[in-house]
Amino acid sequence: MPKDPHTPRAALTGRAVLITGAARRVGATIARALHGAGANVVLHFRSSGEDAASLAQELNAARPGSAVLVECDLLEVAKLPALAETAAQAFGGLDILVNNASTFYPTPVGDITESDWDDLIGANLKAPLFLAQATAPALHSSRGLIVNLADIHGMRPLRRHPVYCVSKAGLIMLTKSLARELGPHVRVNAIAPGPVMWPEDGVDKELQAKIIDRTALKRPGSAADVARAVLFFATEAPYVTGQILAVDGGRSVGW
Repeated sequence: MPKDPHTPRAALTGRAVLITGAARRVGATIARALHGAGANVVLHFRSSGEDAASLAQELNAARPGSAVLVECDLLEVAKLPALAETAAQAFGGLDILVNNASTFYPTPVGDITESDWDDLIGANLKAPLFLAQATAPALHSSRGLIVNLADIHGMRPLRRHPVYCVSKAGLIMLTKSLARELGPHVRVNAIAPGPVMWPEDGVDKELQAKIIDRTALKRPGSAADVARAVLFFATEAPYVTGQILAVDGGRSVGW
């Protein structure tokens, strides 16, 4: 992502950030953006080890000793305190947690299984809650920040994806609840992306065009747009907490 002229390159110098699902796609773009602003980054991954290692090598080449890797299955809640401790020890504290890791797939009514529920709710809601709880002491000490990656479909349902939508709706309420629970020392906000990156298994071109046509700006966004929103919360919004920022090109007002 090109350097944003409005964000000082050293704005996050000395800050330590844990980003879940950081190996690829939006997570990797967020990692590059925060690192570019001076942060040291803890890159969490579950199965994308090669991508995570490549990203860490890239960031450490730019600034030696500024990126470390940590592997963890976030559905194994008992392991999250150790993940939080590892992240806090990596750079002598923790300033920002970005709950980016997410799971997305359809669950049409009639075909929903208990496994679908446990997987989607676990990845998109349960893991962010318990990781926030595990990192709360370190974030309290640093007067830190949590940024959750929600979705506009946590507010407006997406057909054939009821369980996913429920999980993101819960994450939106979790954001607001944690802002009350962890204030005044920790700020908690969320970003609700719209059409910024199509799913890896693809979206029909006709459906893509239909979605974009219903977006006020008439174009898709990018992972960089989400990363800039994370930078906003991290560098320019010290009096903002409990808020959900839609990064959707106006999709949510053109339904």
